[in-house]
Amino acid sequence: MRYTPKQIEKYRRQKYIALLEKIGKNLFRMFRDSRISADIFRNRLNALMMQLDGVEKVRLESEYLNKSEEYYRFLHHEVTEEDFDDEKLDDMREEHMSRLNRLQKMKNRHNYKKEKHRVALHDRREWE
Repeated sequence: MRYTPKQIEKYRRQKYIALLEKIGKNLFRMFRDSRISADIFRNRLNALMMQLDGVEKVRLESEYLNKSEEYYRFLHHEVTEEDFDDEKLDDMREEHMSRLNRLQKMKNRHNYKKEKHRVALHDRREWE
């Protein structure tokens, strides 16, 4: 069976987005777990970023996805510095949990009803 270029592009895009989501979930889990050491954190993030770099990059149109990727690369750079240790990890937990929460809020703000649906609901109420 042959796949069309559009199907291949969609598959690559879904794979890339799923990997970005996986990184976010793993970061939440690692920041919440106080037993995670700086070395374990660094190794896991390195492995996740290697997976991301191993997948063909796709163009992201969502602000949430662009900001997520940008933030993960920034965090990876910060973690790979030589002075990254357990104390620095503990200091950055709260700040980075806050950043991850803001990214989630950015993702979830599009889950609400669109304005056109609100207007239709409002119009229906006027007739009753």
